Amino acid sequence: MVTLNDYLYSGDTVLRILQKYKKDLHEDAIAHHNEIDLVHCNFLLQIEELLEHNDFLTAQSQKLREFYNYMVGEYPYLSFTFKGRIKSLIRAEEKFNGYIVEFIYDYYTKNKCYPSISELKNRLNCFRDLIAYRIVISVPRCHLAHPEDRKTEEIDHIYKIANILPEFLEERGFTVEPTGGIGASSSPLLSDSVRPYYRDYIASATPNGYRSLHITFYDNSARCYMEVQLRTKEMDDIAEIGSANHLGYEKKQEYDRARRGAIPTGECLYFDEAYERGMKLQQLELKDLDVNMFAAADNSLINDGCGLYRGRQILPYEHLSRFQSD
Repeated sequence: MVTLNDYLYSGDTVLRILQKYKKDLHEDAIAHHNEIDLVHCNFLLQIEELLEHNDFLTAQSQKLREFYNYMVGEYPYLSFTFKGRIKSLIRAEEKFNGYIVEFIYDYYTKNKCYPSISELKNRLNCFRDLIAYRIVISVPRCHLAHPEDRKTEEIDHIYKIANILPEFLEERGFTVEPTGGIGASSSPLLSDSVRPYYRDYIASATPNGYRSLHITFYDNSARCYMEVQLRTKEMDDIAEIGSANHLGYEKKQEYDRARRGAIPTGECLYFDEAYERGMKLQQLELKDLDVNMFAAADNSLINDGCGLYRGRQILPYEHLSRFQSD
């Protein structure tokens, strides 16, 4: 079985590692008539194209900058940042294999049989966040007559921005994607006209405290999807360094995927391969990797100059609130 781990010790660039892995995986899939590995190759091709062709990212981020400029004029008293990233190769690979493991396990648990290849392919046709942008806002306390109202004011602003964003970007060549009822919002602050497009984890926070609004667009020029997340600084802190930080999320995934090992080995090839690939990635010692522009002292102290583990940054815009001093 071909795994990404086999290519992470060669000293190559991330792009070269990705190309070698995709090529060998494709040859193996053809030799063994593995339809899911062919889908896997197409997924890797999407990442390769993102890393190779940056012109459309420049055009895309420029359109996001137009919304940034709109916010600068509309909300001069707010502090906010616009960030963007391409999902890292390691986390994209973890997510792809995790989807296979979770779908097959849930299907098996419910039906006592395994899904068809067409059903599994359909589940894997759901990646919308290889490109993701995040808008984080904060209302400085110096602008509040009553500082205790800060949280309420910030949430009110998040929904105001959310109500404007879909139409603003659709006028600039994007198509907003319905959620199909996933994460449906119950907030009265969200307009009914945009409600079908948002997954609302603010009105309904996750058990670990994660809160954010998520919306997906299709870029008609670049012909790819992108996700936009809206959150307050407090929500961002919880997601980055608080109870919902990614390390805790990964630990939960490790537990979930280990529990799914209850499916008998050898009964479902696609489950076995995805499970093994996922577990190998979870067990990586990052300090031992030899990837160009990447270094780690351990699994926490990481200098990721190539987006291998933390993702490649593509958009840093920052607006500090005006009128900080009377």
